[in-house]
Amino acid sequence: MKATFCLAAALLLPLSAHAADFTVTSTDMAEGKPLSTQQVFKGFGCDGGNRSPHLSWKGAPAGTKSFAVTAYDPDAPTGSGWWHWTVVNLPADTTALATGAGSAGGKLPAGAVQGRTDFGQAGFGGACPPAGDKPHRYQFVVWALKTDTLPIDAQSSGALVGFMLNSNVLAKAQLTAVYSR
Repeated sequence: MKATFCLAAALLLPLSAHAADFTVTSTDMAEGKPLSTQQVFKGFGCDGGNRSPHLSWKGAPAGTKSFAVTAYDPDAPTGSGWWHWTVVNLPADTTALATGAGSAGGKLPAGAVQGRTDFGQAGFGGACPPAGDKPHRYQFVVWALKTDTLPIDAQSSGALVGFMLNSNVLAKAQLTAVYSR
């Protein structure tokens, strides 16, 4: 039992060491702070700009072959959270996405693919928690992956994208903002 634990710890150490160096920042949002109206959905009773935030990352582990970005609300009253954005197949030399890159008319790197949000279409879908609900957390995660591409298209659900990401992850960097109305 003790030998198994030591082996498991030794295998996890390299991943955790890399994860500590892998970070994500944004000029549009800050850890634990409220999202601006630019990152709020336009529809479903919300009236925001529906623009994906700027994201910049550094410190990805050696062997990273591509990146992905997800935005997820674990506090949505659905029993399964709410997918606000999935974008995969970002080339390994990508270190940032500009404000609005995942929104209608935005520009993503060549080869990038956005999956379907829980709003029903591909691309970024901003925050829109139920009125009067507690503040929701919006987890923006950059994934460093061990594969060049994932077999994802514009109809791929957040659950499918999440499965593929977890099967190919080397490290993750997360920034969590909040929003309520």
